Amino acid sequence: MELKEMHEDVKRIAALPLPWEKLAGKRVLISGASGMIGSFLIQVLMERPETIYVTGIGRNEDKARRRFASFWDSPEFTFLSRDINQPLEEDIRADFILHAASNTHPAAYSADPIGTVTTNILGTLNLLRLAASCKGGRFLFASSVEIYGENRGDKEYFDESYCGYLDCNTVRAGYPESKRAGEALCQAFIRQEGVDAVIARLSRTYGPTMLLSDTKAISQFLKKGAAGEDIVLKSAGNQLYSYSYVADAVSGLLTVLLKGEKGEAYNIADPGSDLTLKDLAAMIAGKCGKNVVFELPDEKEAAGYSKATKALMDGSKLRALGWRSLWKMEEGVERTLACLKERMAEETERF
Repeated sequence: MELKEMHEDVKRIAALPLPWEKLAGKRVLISGASGMIGSFLIQVLMERPETIYVTGIGRNEDKARRRFASFWDSPEFTFLSRDINQPLEEDIRADFILHAASNTHPAAYSADPIGTVTTNILGTLNLLRLAASCKGGRFLFASSVEIYGENRGDKEYFDESYCGYLDCNTVRAGYPESKRAGEALCQAFIRQEGVDAVIARLSRTYGPTMLLSDTKAISQFLKKGAAGEDIVLKSAGNQLYSYSYVADAVSGLLTVLLKGEKGEAYNIADPGSDLTLKDLAAMIAGKCGKNVVFELPDEKEAAGYSKATKALMDGSKLRALGWRSLWKMEEGVERTLACLKERMAEETERF
């Protein structure tokens, strides 16, 4: 299904004044190709007029075929069905590697804690080894706001040098701790193997390409709203977070890839999308004509939830490279709801 809003978003990002010429004639490999971030990245690159050879790596070829049907047979696109936790073939080559594969929501953290850790460490190691063997390219690691941990109460906004508290002796810690380890691996390969690596730290991301299985709070709110149901809030809702619409997140990743300084980390966040959970729930409920109801999570679900109560990101370092958010939170929510309604209707028809 070609979703109008999503296609418009892809074209808008593909038209940004970035140094796209750096990608002309190059091979770009993207892990997590079927995920929310990876799939949008691939569509943007395939929208560009330059010849860019895009390779997506993912585990579900059937899903990828549906997602990339419009250019599946293009000579400029290749999909590899691979588990990046396993060593990659020696004949895979790439000039740019964007590592966007990861478990990114609470149910996955608690149900597959080993896979969560290994993708962020072993997967990153395998892709960095590939980058080291492909001289002269660049590696981008998609990291997360989660690496900052809990705010110690000494900062309003997290800049890239901040380090908050993490209780590493929990199942939930596997995600932020392994993202920290992934960043450390990038620095190790920069120093020891000469890899040109950059790091992008994503805020809580949402948008039309989100997985319908995603269990992040914002994703649950959006799915409930799109389905015409009341929004379920599983806490008092006082948590204050930074969010990003997926198109803005992807433009941030591309800005870091094409303009970022080797070895540096950049927050992708805009203060116009900082919101408490209760205000977010109320916004979505209001747009769908529904109510906000409260419900306590069960033990398994709660095990995957972040304990951070305030996680606002300072995006000034990325803005200094010229990046700007193009979608306000309210507009991003509206576009996501419109697309989710179509996607959910299509899923119902298909099954």
